[in-house]
Amino acid sequence: MAPDPGNAYVRVMRYALVVLAAIGMAASAGAQDAAGVWNNKFKIGPKDSVIATVLITVSDDAKTWIMKFSDRPPIPVRVVATGGDSVVTDAGPYPSTKRPGQSVTLLHSVSHFKGDHMNGTFQAYYSGGLVVEGKTEATRTK
Repeated sequence: MAPDPGNAYVRVMRYALVVLAAIGMAASAGAQDAAGVWNNKFKIGPKDSVIATVLITVSDDAKTWIMKFSDRPPIPVRVVATGGDSVVTDAGPYPSTKRPGQSVTLLHSVSHFKGDHMNGTFQAYYSGGLVVEGKTEATRTK
């Protein structure tokens, strides 16, 4: 027996599908709004001490990201997930800028974009076993 289109359950399910489709389109648009060059600060500790500053370049389609320390070659950044104003990224491995002889095996970040500003969190996993957690804050420069 086919469902009755006047049935309240069927109406709710159709509405839910329309809402989910709209959320999906908004998520894609939100990720694309991140395009540009971002001056990003990594911060740790109770006083949000800046431990590193990098430029992050996000392509127009928000699929290609590059992280650049001032004295290092560019590091590719992988977009793991997007949704609404949020983007989850991973980078690494790359040589540590703070711990000589070690590598950052994984830099995992969750970023939230609003206009020309971004904030979020990160976890840096080091080859020696240390995990450093902190905050990120960025401003779009271009």
